[in-house]
Amino acid sequence: MYEPKMRLNEEEKDILAGKKGETYAKMMEVLVRYGDVFGADCLKAVTHQKAHFVTSFGLGLLKAVYPLMDELIEAGCKVEGGFTMDPRPLDFKDVHCNPIEKLVFKSFMYNRQDHYEEQLKKIGLQDPEKAFSCTCYLKEMGNTPKEGDILSWSESSAVVFANSVLGARCNRNSGILDMFGAILGKTPNFGFLTDEGRKATWKVIVKTTKRPEAQILGSAIGMKVMAEVPYVYGLDQYLEDLPSEDTIAYLKDFGAASASNGAVGLYHIDKITPEAKRLGESLLKEDAKTYVIDDAELERVYASYPLMWQGKDEDSYRCFIGCPHLTLKQLEDWADKVEEGLKEAHRSKLAIDTVFTASPAVLEEFKKEERCAKLLSRGAHLSYICPLMYADNPLCGKRKLLTNSNKLRTYTKARYRKDEEILSLICGKEGK
Repeated sequence: MYEPKMRLNEEEKDILAGKKGETYAKMMEVLVRYGDVFGADCLKAVTHQKAHFVTSFGLGLLKAVYPLMDELIEAGCKVEGGFTMDPRPLDFKDVHCNPIEKLVFKSFMYNRQDHYEEQLKKIGLQDPEKAFSCTCYLKEMGNTPKEGDILSWSESSAVVFANSVLGARCNRNSGILDMFGAILGKTPNFGFLTDEGRKATWKVIVKTTKRPEAQILGSAIGMKVMAEVPYVYGLDQYLEDLPSEDTIAYLKDFGAASASNGAVGLYHIDKITPEAKRLGESLLKEDAKTYVIDDAELERVYASYPLMWQGKDEDSYRCFIGCPHLTLKQLEDWADKVEEGLKEAHRSKLAIDTVFTASPAVLEEFKKEERCAKLLSRGAHLSYICPLMYADNPLCGKRKLLTNSNKLRTYTKARYRKDEEILSLICGKEGK
């Protein structure tokens, strides 16, 4: 039996010793070994019972996953509070695919999707028709931790939002490891779970003349601080206090960009995020480095993004808006902007095939509004898909994709453009 370096209570020792069965013992050993590597002193009880996992894709290549899931099921393992998952990879109804693509996606790439989802249900997947989204923390999804909650979550944009905007505590772990943690109700105590690990090592001062694009600001900070913790000054002049829907949407996109363009798992926004409001500059370490961001710095970062395909933006095959998934407020705002943009361009239909992505629960609410019918009548599509999984595959990798998501740009060949540029392009205003 593995001899842990960390302190375990009697229950944890018993599980590690196999008194609850071999499968539970192996899960406990994985958690303990992982914690020991990172210097954890003990295991902390998970206090927010509903988990969130990133591994939502039934890829045929992930052959080791499915026997592991079978072992968990046979051992009676279950996440008692239930869990949500990252978005599904396929949506043939609202994201058009040609017959060859459908065949490859369904029969080869994601040929274990249905089987995998059945396995997930057996260990606690909540309402399967509504559970798949990377924005599980939105109120429509029903998986919103409170400040101080200990989580066993994976998915970089969800973790950074939970840590920063909600004030919960979670490390950036792997999907399988967090599944083990959620089943056991334990997670190693290190990093962002500790007060010291939540202190900022960077002082970021925003000195822009207008509200910076969330995606570019997050990108700039992520590339500068990497996996460290930034404390950001100056955004309070542009953002309303939480729980403003506009601020939630802004910080969602900001955090996703910082997590994907770097490896940020926690940030503090002066006078806005809960720990910054409560603790202020005491969150800054004495030797914190300084990074000043002005208009010129944002333009420098934007200009540094590589163009992964040749041709004009107008030649794009498809535009994805919503990575991470859009909030209801963002969907409403985009619908209004599209309507006005098309009117200005004297067009009735979008110039580029455009897919707005959001969680099934958010889409359900949006479809109750007149805005939704208008947006669809303009040629737009609504989907719960994961744009990243659509774009990051051999079939679609050569497609000329456009996006306002820095996360999607980072992981695929999609071309990033600012929100106002995207609006002009999809409404056909460019070149007029």
